[in-house]
Formats: sequence, structure tokens, C-alpha cells
Amino acid sequence: MKVELKSWTKLGLATALVGAGLAGCAGEGGEGEGGENGESAQTSQTGEAGEGEGGESGEGEGGEGEGGEGGVAFDQAASDPIVYGSALAVAEAHAIAAKDAFAAGKSAEAGEMFAHPVSEVLADMDPAFKELGVDDFKPLFGEASAAALNGTEADVTAKFDAILAALRGAAAKAPDNGTSDAAITAGITADQIERAIAMYKQAAGTEDYAPYLDGYGYSKAAAVTFESKAAEIKSEDGDLHTALSEALTLLAKAYPSVERPDALNANQGALTAAGSKVLLAL
Repeated sequence: MKVELKSWTKLGLATALVGAGLAGCAGEGGEGEGGENGESAQTSQTGEAGEGEGGESGEGEGGEGEGGEGGVAFDQAASDPIVYGSALAVAEAHAIAAKDAFAAGKSAEAGEMFAHPVSEVLADMDPAFKELGVDDFKPLFGEASAAALNGTEADVTAKFDAILAALRGAAAKAPDNGTSDAAITAGITADQIERAIAMYKQAAGTEDYAPYLDGYGYSKAAAVTFESKAAEIKSEDGDLHTALSEALTLLAKAYPSVERPDALNANQGALTAAGSKVLLAL
């Protein structure tokens, strides 16, 4: 399987050199931490990746780069299934992190995580959703946020399940440009892996919880996405399957729990190398 994504190699270089903060609602590192070199792994098959910038310190938002917040190239979402799916995966990553944070007793953080995808990706996806016939599901995130702040575990679980159902429904209407399901899934998984690796670097440089929680969500979303088509990816490209599996194994160790460990001592060089191996395999 050959996935010709023009910006993968540039991203690998950017990650290796600066480990830049990719799309994340954390933004604690300020604009320098997630600056213009912090490109998202999500790209178009026909164009350059959007360049995501870290948000202003303390505002809890990923900054807006040339390709949109978090490096999502929204103008390509209606035609490129990897771009489209990566945007959905960012939303899912936040929902997973929020649900798990709530279960760990962090209701305020969970409420914030449920709310962030609306402004970070979903609002800018509206034109693509309209073109593809996807009903507006942004209110579900607000309802989940309210449930996390004031509801019970059953309430949060129900809202989370509704979000997942909406995301799956949206995914079913993804654009078709001839790319195989395995290649699309691999591209989306790689995008989430790169985000998780970048957020771990940012989290290791601060005591704030938000970057870690962002990265935790991305790592979980990457694993869920990969498992959905793991057999197909392995059948089409065994080397790519191995690279993705190895990166996910390292991320599972780097993010062992939704609760931030006392020390973030995962080998960042190994994480970066694993991410680069994924990009080279693609």
C-alpha cells in the first residue's frame, strides 16, 4: 500500500527537530511551544498539511494555523477522507479523554474536554458536513459537558455513547476519492499518533494536566482507530502495520492512565523515532 501524502516527510522532520505541539486544546506552552513548525500529521493527498499553532497560554485552546485549528485542513475535508476522518478523530479523542477523566473524579476537566471540539474542529467542519449531508451534532458535546459538570456517571456515559454514534454516522458519509479503507485508517491513526507524541513532549515540560490529558485522548483514539482496520492494514502493508503497532505500544506506556503520573519519564527519543518510522512506512 502506498499512500502518497506530500507533507509526511516534512512533518517527520518538524517533529524530530522541535517536537512541536500539534492540535490540542492544552496550549499551555504558548505560541512558541506549538509554533508554526508544529504541523499536523493529517494532510491532504493533493496538498500541504495545515500548520497548527499552539494556543495562547492559559486559554486552553489550540491556536489557529494556516490550515485551521490543530493543523486540520478544513478546506480539503469534503474531498479528502484522511483529512475528514482526522477531524472526527480529534473530536473522538477529546470525548474519550473527557469520559475517562470524569470516571477518575475530574469533572471540571471532563467538562472542558467535552466542550473543546466544538470550537477546535467541529464548527469549522460545518461546510464539509453540509456538503456531505451530515446532520449537526455539535450540541451533543455541550450536553456532555453539562453532564460532566452536573450529572451522574450514567448521564455522562449516555452522552458519550450519543457522541460516538454521531461520529460513526458522520464517518459513514466520508468523501470517497478511491483511497482504500486500510490506507485511510492508517493515515488517521498516524495523525493521532503524531499528536499524542507531540503532546507528551509538551506535557513533560509543564506540570499542567491539560497537555497530558490531550495526549492521552489522542493515544486512545489512535488505538481505537487502528484496531478497527488492523487486519486490513496488515494485509495491505505489513511494514506499516508493524510501525503503527510499535508506536501505539510505546504510547500506551507513556500514557498508562488518564491520571497524570508523578513523573513523565517515557523516552521521548524513542517516541519520536517511532513516529518517524510510521511516516516513513506511509
